Order: sequence, then structure tokens, then C-alpha cells
Amino acid sequence: MVRRIDVSGAGGVRLAAWEFADSPKIDPPRGDPSGTGNLSGDAGTGTTPGEIERAPGVLLLHGLMGRASHWAPTARWLSERHRAVALDQRGHGQSDKPPEAAYTRGAYVEDAEAALEQLGLGPAVLIGHAMGALTAWQLAAKRPDLVRGLVICDMRASALGAASQREWENWFKAWPVPFATLADVRKWFGEDDPWVERPNPSRGEFYAEVMAESPDGWRPVFEPEQMLKSRETWVYDAHWEELTQVQCPALVVRGLDGELGRAESQEMVRVLPNGQYAEVAEAGHLVHYDQPEAWRAAVEPFLDEALR
Repeated sequence: MVRRIDVSGAGGVRLAAWEFADSPKIDPPRGDPSGTGNLSGDAGTGTTPGEIERAPGVLLLHGLMGRASHWAPTARWLSERHRAVALDQRGHGQSDKPPEAAYTRGAYVEDAEAALEQLGLGPAVLIGHAMGALTAWQLAAKRPDLVRGLVICDMRASALGAASQREWENWFKAWPVPFATLADVRKWFGEDDPWVERPNPSRGEFYAEVMAESPDGWRPVFEPEQMLKSRETWVYDAHWEELTQVQCPALVVRGLDGELGRAESQEMVRVLPNGQYAEVAEAGHLVHYDQPEAWRAAVEPFLDEALR
């Protein structure tokens, strides 16, 4: 079962939220006339959070250039015990990409906040990768009533600076778009991209998933200019202060060959009031994509504890 639910984000931007599996069945509460114990939390049903027993909520937030479907395998195992929803963030996936919309930190955080409230997920565990992890910990600091646990996957808290932003601008210009075939997409991002140190098939698959066919070939479903605009709102600043404000249990996960170094990740754990650490061997930045079984093994025990 794959189900899409539209959410209204900051400024009225339409966001697509996705469930990739049915939530677990829970015995209906006493007085439920249907006897079914509806778990959907659909907008428009007249049901408000707290009226029915629900599976614990989890909101999954992808990174820059990602999309909700990158979380599908994770969402499916989560759905054995939780109600797991993945969000296409503004400018990404099947959510709206209005050129005049705000692509700021505040807008991304407000979007996630709106999703939790409109879907009736809170208090939920937030699982974020890269930029999505930053959004998650900023929301946890802002709205502790909505967040009961936090998983930060391969996202740095330190400022990256102007040189990093220039590197990304040049990288986008190097993309040989349009790609003739999806096989070309997989090969370029998995082998030929100058940022790839050694062949990485999972990276090729990751980027193939964010391409759409156009009359002249395959192009990204996002606008690179919007990605750069989104990135420039956080790349120049450090985000340690927000980490100190996260009161819920938090797990920092890094890929051994990812972008988050061990020293910085352990400092993040130290700064978090209730932080824990995990690393996944033989994984790069795309931890959940590179090593899905090891990713589950790292995250699942934390969730069991956070949602107890």
C-alpha cells in the first residue's frame, strides 16, 4: 500500500506526504462504533488527535535533492510497529516548487511542523538525513511538545562556508543534463561524477530516483537553483545552539565514510542533553541507502527506547 496525503505547508505551499505501508493494527478503543480503530488520521475525517488509539508516529525527512521515496524501505520496517510518514519537502519530489516561495530554514521547519499537526503524528520521532536532519533538530528545539525522539543521520552542526557553496554551484554546472537514459544517470552519479572516489552503485540508484523523463531526456525533478537557495540559508552558519535546546532523546548516526566526521559527531552527542551515538561501517553519506540492514540495526534499538 502506498498512500499520498497532501499537507499545506508554510505560505500555503502544497506538500506531498507518503505512507509506504499500512500502520500496525491496534485494538479499537472502547466506544469506537466502527470497531475498526481507524489509524489513518486523514484530514477531513472529523477525528482529532487523542480520540483514538494510534500507532506511535514517525516523520521521515530526506536531505537536499532527495525525496520521500528514498525512505520507502525504512518506512516499511518502521510500519511494523509505528505509523511512518515520509515528506516530500518543498521544492522536492511531488511537492510544489513555486519559484516565488521561501526556501529558508524557517520555511522548512514550519513545513515539518505543519505536517506533524495536520497528520496527527505528534508527539513523534523525527528521522532526518542531511538537511532533513537539520530541519528535524531545529523543530525539536522549537516545538518539544511535538517531538519525542530524534534521529540525526550524517548532518554536520558546524558551518561549511562560502567555499562549500561555490563547490556545489560548480558541481551542478558539471552535470551532463539531459541524460539520455536512466542507465546514464546511474553511471554518471555512481562512477563518472568527479565527487565519486570509487564506484558506488547505490549513489547511482539514489540519483536515478530523482530524475524524470522530459522530451529531450532525463532531468532532475527539482530546480538546481532552488537547491542552492535552500542550501545557502544554512551553509554559512553553525547550528550547535539549537542542538543544546533539544530535550528529547537523540541519536546521531554517521556513515564511516560519510560527510560527518567522528570527532564532530561525538561532540554533537556531548552537546545534546540526551544524545547517543551510532556509526555504520561501509557506508558513505547515504547511510540508509548504502547499508539498509546495518542502518536498521543502528536505529531500531533507539526507537524501541524512545517510544517506550
